Amino acid sequence: MSKALEGIKIIDFTHVQAGPACTQLLAWFGADVIKVERPGSGDVTRSQLRDIPGVDALYFTMLNSNKRSLTLDTKKPEGKEVLEKLIKVSDVMVENFGPGALDRMGFTWERIMELNPKMILASVKGFSDGHHYEDLKVYENVAQCAGGSASTTGFWDGPPTISAAALGDSNTGMHLAIGILTALRSRDKTGKGQKVAVSMQDSVLNLCRVKLRDQQRLDKLGYLEEYPQYPHGEFSDVVPRGGNAGGGGQPGWVLKCKGWETDPNAYIYFTVQGHAWAPICDAIGKPEWKNDPAYMTAQARQPHITEIFATIEQWLADKTKFEAVDILRKFDIPCAPVLTMKELSNDPSLRASGTIAEVDHKERGKYLTVGSPIKFSDMKVEITGSPLLGEHTEEVLAELGYDKARIQHLHDAKAV
Repeated sequence: MSKALEGIKIIDFTHVQAGPACTQLLAWFGADVIKVERPGSGDVTRSQLRDIPGVDALYFTMLNSNKRSLTLDTKKPEGKEVLEKLIKVSDVMVENFGPGALDRMGFTWERIMELNPKMILASVKGFSDGHHYEDLKVYENVAQCAGGSASTTGFWDGPPTISAAALGDSNTGMHLAIGILTALRSRDKTGKGQKVAVSMQDSVLNLCRVKLRDQQRLDKLGYLEEYPQYPHGEFSDVVPRGGNAGGGGQPGWVLKCKGWETDPNAYIYFTVQGHAWAPICDAIGKPEWKNDPAYMTAQARQPHITEIFATIEQWLADKTKFEAVDILRKFDIPCAPVLTMKELSNDPSLRASGTIAEVDHKERGKYLTVGSPIKFSDMKVEITGSPLLGEHTEEVLAELGYDKARIQHLHDAKAV
């Protein structure tokens, strides 16, 4: 079965997480992604947080599946020559170097256009060009703070909190992948390449749009009725932290289930949606609430929302999180068990759908990684193991027209 992006060649000049997440996604869908790495060391994540000495760390393997690895020293003339040849035959270059690094390497945008006028140059940045922090080095948690996520996450009586989800890194990579595909579609129409850039701050803010919504509502009203602070608490002039409250206007909370005393994840998330109020009352044994004026509407319920959740928690006391969800889903009540990484890694449904994939690695053996979250009716997404450092160097050089003698010269010059 052919893949949608077959025939697209991508130079992957990225490292750590944001860029590799982008290029891995494109590799899953059929693009030929050539990861260009420094000879002898490669992507820093190959050696970070290792669980097996001397073997590529899971940090690397889970962000670089389906790629080929080319080692190249672009500081050497021979290395620059290889990169020039690669640029001429490629469609996209993705990079997350510091500002000006490509220019100092001798590959300005103008030079890239001379070599290949159809090239898409895609960049991950911390902040957008022209931003007053554009020279600031940015990592995952820095981006979450700069993008508004941290200030609106956590409990109101505690400090700003970082999300475990990679909102700064992998999220930026997903946005950049969309930008690359859009630029490729534009090139189909115009025949011209272009630059595409996504900043980590912008990507985090894009996912915090409902909080930007809430800031504008707060500016006008002085309160936010769906937050736990309403109606008994006070609001300042900024969007507060709402604990586990829902962001969509439907009250929700994380509630204890049977075993919570010893299991820190024996909880479910329970949402009190308006259309589900009657089924909720039936499910938890409170049918009288359905017609009680104090509970009949969302507005009436809000002053009692803590009491309502406490009552639901009492109902949950003798049920495991899985038993509770099995009951509640029959009433079409929005809820979910709080699942651990261990539970997710062993979930048969996720294994069957390919969302969790077990793949082979030449040195590590079998390991688990994420698979494509996007499913297609006419394309099977297969996940392969990540490449060893420089595993495909000679293969790529041969494709660029280098014979064995020339390849050996590159090795002798320590350019590859």
